[in-house]
Amino acid sequence: MKSTFKKLLPFAVVGVISGATTVGIQQYIGHDSSNVDQSYFTSSKNASFVGMNTAAVGDDFVKAAKTTVPAVVTIKNYQTRSANRASDQDLFDYFFGDPFGGRGQQRQKQPQQQAPDNMPSGMGSGVIISPDGYIISNNHVVAGANKLEVVLSNKKSYIATLIGTDPNTDISLLKIEEKGLPFLNFANSDNIDIGQWVLAVGNPLGLNSTVTAGIISAKGRGIGILGGQGKAANPIESFIQTDAAINPGNSGGALVNVNGDLIGINSAISSTTGYYQGYGFAVPANLARKVVEDIKKFGIVQRGFLGVNSLDLSDQQQVTGYNQQEKANLKVGSGVYIRGFSSNSGAQDAGLKAGDVITKIDQMEITDFADLSISIGSKRPGDKVQVTYLRNGKENVTTVTLKDQNGGTTARSKADLSVTEKIGAEFEPLNDRFKTEYGLNSGVVTKNVTEGSEMAKIGIVDDYIVIEINGKPVNSQKDVEKLLDKYQGNVQVKFVDNYGRIYTKGFKMP
Repeated sequence: MKSTFKKLLPFAVVGVISGATTVGIQQYIGHDSSNVDQSYFTSSKNASFVGMNTAAVGDDFVKAAKTTVPAVVTIKNYQTRSANRASDQDLFDYFFGDPFGGRGQQRQKQPQQQAPDNMPSGMGSGVIISPDGYIISNNHVVAGANKLEVVLSNKKSYIATLIGTDPNTDISLLKIEEKGLPFLNFANSDNIDIGQWVLAVGNPLGLNSTVTAGIISAKGRGIGILGGQGKAANPIESFIQTDAAINPGNSGGALVNVNGDLIGINSAISSTTGYYQGYGFAVPANLARKVVEDIKKFGIVQRGFLGVNSLDLSDQQQVTGYNQQEKANLKVGSGVYIRGFSSNSGAQDAGLKAGDVITKIDQMEITDFADLSISIGSKRPGDKVQVTYLRNGKENVTTVTLKDQNGGTTARSKADLSVTEKIGAEFEPLNDRFKTEYGLNSGVVTKNVTEGSEMAKIGIVDDYIVIEINGKPVNSQKDVEKLLDKYQGNVQVKFVDNYGRIYTKGFKMP
């Protein structure tokens, strides 16, 4: 009898523990039903036991994966490589980064090898967003490409046309000639919640059609990567943060909800090693959709601006620096402080003043610069926004008409762009002393070269010297504009790099 009792005792203990666990879960769920996600739990009137393996959620993952995988593609970036160009992995690192300086210093010691011309310089992911072959990806995935190859999940391959890019959001739009393709629908990314289940789908580390799961860890993250590493002139950063595993090659892939709807484009990771450490970032679907719609309709992105020089009051370092510089006494808090205004400022026209603190845009709470960035960055010139602000502690509301950087309030097409906007660079005169020292008879210094622009594609960066365009000397920005205004065809550029080496390269005038 005692022997039988000893044999049954462990089972009895397990039964008691299991029963206590079940009761505890029931008590917890019943205690605060307002916090229960109704998409995964029924109401208490129709209560049923939920296994700890969350089978229902697993079913949702399977459905979402089956919907998403066929619509996510591999993008291969082919470009002319030089001996000192970074490796395939570095193309990813350029944007996914080594923000804490760990792996990058070790890699610099390794000699770079020149890849064969028939090998891609980099690989990433993309998402089919229409049955006729439009594909959204990241700008950094396609940057510098001479040829872009798209490979579907079924291994069919196409040469893609690059329709347009936007370094400010790190979004690009491609097109392949095919019909009846599987595609993903954009979801309203404003409706996502922290803690919501998501799937990341892409091609990490050469592993095609990889699906990982996690949750939304945070919203509205500004991590300084677009302006800091991506060279965006007016970056918009309000990333969705997720702990779904994202690695090199996921760039440009899909972040979807459990219905398989697109809520973001995976763009960056924060890591000490360059690989997954739990922090992935995606461009919100609403912003990505606005960018590709602009590119399809106008050929360029329509960007509205408030026209303010701002200070993020939530950033202690910014506030401390401002107080020291201006001998002010601002306190760290919530909102965006107006330091001043740009020319042709819509905000100034609407009555805002330096010292005001923006707290809302169209009823959206503005707690930091990332909030302001996404709320305005998703608008176009001519759009009106309601701005709530504090002045001397009193709340006020005004309506601001957004303008483009030239003060315009209407949409522009590529044909409306200036020469410098089309080719992606500005120019300053080269002083006579420099001409004499270097034996030059002409030249202009390049400034504000836009990432991915025609000038950048031929290897020109800031502070290079352009000597001639189409065989004619240039000495001012007006000379450049006069030569290329309404010009169509191939453009020949003769320029000098920082080491004094002279090159002649060209591009087709956009």
